[in-house]
Amino acid sequence: HQALDKALMKYHALKMNEINKIIKELWQSTYRGSDIDTIAIRADDSGQGVRSYNYRVVMAKGDAELEMRGRCSAGQKVLASLIIRLALAETFCLNCGILALDEPTTNLDKDNMESFAQALGAIIASRRRQSNFQLIVITHDEEFVRLLGNREHADYYWRVFKDTNGHSRLERHSISMMS
Repeated sequence: HQALDKALMKYHALKMNEINKIIKELWQSTYRGSDIDTIAIRADDSGQGVRSYNYRVVMAKGDAELEMRGRCSAGQKVLASLIIRLALAETFCLNCGILALDEPTTNLDKDNMESFAQALGAIIASRRRQSNFQLIVITHDEEFVRLLGNREHADYYWRVFKDTNGHSRLERHSISMMS
């Protein structure tokens, strides 16, 4: 029993380090502000027994570390959420075939949206050899779609619309034809 607990604790620490390494890399390559150097997930013992944690997201500037809750903008929260989801997917879903993002640019300013498109492009490039990889992005942000397409990672996109009878329809569009 103690050996299993010890192994689980070691595995948890290993995975948290891996997740935070990816988070740091993604944050530093994506975030365009100067007020936060990086973010991380901290796991505190909940006091509720063995293997029980309370997780919190912290932001760091230099040596100072503060909880993000209540201290950051909506755009920073969205970007942190996206980066954490990507880090979790990269850590636990190796060889997973689908990465789905729903309105990923909501509340992001132009600079952070552009750098997020670049970071996502790097993930797409790294997964290019994975035969089952698909990226699904649900967005109203045509500029974001255009930026992803300009990185030669997508040739087309699907537009959902309502026909004259009120039925949902799909149309395939070439990204190269976007204005």
